[in-house]
Amino acid sequence: MWPVEEPLQQPATSATGSSPADPAKPAAPEPPAPEQPRRGARLRRWWRSPPFRWAVAIVVLFFVLEYVLLPDLANARHSLALLGRVNIVGLLVGAGLEVIALLAYAELSHTVLSPGAPRRTVLFRVNMSSLAVSHVVPGGTAPGTAVGYRLLTELGVPSGTAAFGLATQGIGSAVVLNVIFFLALLISIPLTGYNPLYGFAAIFGVILIGLFAGMVLLLTRGQRAALERLHGWANKVPLLNADKLTTLVQTIADRLQILLRNRALLVHALEWAAANWLFDAASLWVFVLAFGHVVSPIDLLVAYGLANILAVIPITPSGLGVVEGVLIPSLVGFHVPKTVAILGVLSWRLVNFWLPIPGGGIAYLSLRFAREDNARSEASDELPSHDERARHRILRRHTRNS
Repeated sequence: MWPVEEPLQQPATSATGSSPADPAKPAAPEPPAPEQPRRGARLRRWWRSPPFRWAVAIVVLFFVLEYVLLPDLANARHSLALLGRVNIVGLLVGAGLEVIALLAYAELSHTVLSPGAPRRTVLFRVNMSSLAVSHVVPGGTAPGTAVGYRLLTELGVPSGTAAFGLATQGIGSAVVLNVIFFLALLISIPLTGYNPLYGFAAIFGVILIGLFAGMVLLLTRGQRAALERLHGWANKVPLLNADKLTTLVQTIADRLQILLRNRALLVHALEWAAANWLFDAASLWVFVLAFGHVVSPIDLLVAYGLANILAVIPITPSGLGVVEGVLIPSLVGFHVPKTVAILGVLSWRLVNFWLPIPGGGIAYLSLRFAREDNARSEASDELPSHDERARHRILRRHTRNS
């Protein structure tokens, strides 16, 4: 048999066409392996991702429903006779007080945006729109604040003025709530004793008031140095316009100085912020009263302030589940019957939390339609009228005849 000749094997060539054994053309070095992100950076991206935040919000909400609200609702089901004795007039009065609280917040918005603020009815609809978004999307009041900022700028409010107004009414209102809570706490502790949750709420309040005071001092006393430092930091951040950011902060500082110099305007802002919280708390007091129990106003302010301060933690939309989970046991601790506390709080939350969602949607649509109508009217004003067009045709006819 003839020997089978094995085929000659060609040396493998690289992508550049040279053999790896070719001394004249050494093989290209392998590209370095991509650098793996550090574990801390991966955890931060994972924590900030919207799916993770939504998952945490859903888990917390179901935990509150399963272990806090549903057992209480099961107990309340055994006292349905209480629903038959509810004071309907009291429920209507409580709902009316909630509307007055929203009107007071609109007046607060008008005060902090003055001079040159939009009409109060417009600001009421802007606040309702931002409130509806905050009640639907988790993240505290940040999503609603972004919607309010966009609506205000579309209404012609300068960006710096809108940012100042929203920041002032949000932070200032929270500071006023903490002051109300501390005053009620100082009166309540000697009478009813101390609760560990009071300490957590007090810590939150002190931190918030300290941050607010530091911001005021920074923007009023060390304004120039702070702006220069901010401009230097902003220059190092990619995709950030340092000049625009510095101008925005400058506008906020100027508006803050106007508010601090105008003592009457500042007092009005504090009064309307306090009125917003007090009317809201009064609405809760009337809802509890409608189910047949009179709670001490001081005790109610302590429970109300505690629940709303702890609701600042941006896990669920506007503290959904947190407010109920803190407020009901707190009222029970102040000798309110458990069934009355459950029904009173849930009825109040129906008006305080759930009804502003469709109301805010209607307010948002009304603002959109009003803007489109204004745009159409402005466009029609730019067009010549029928009489003007007729005069132009007559002039052109005379010109051709002549």
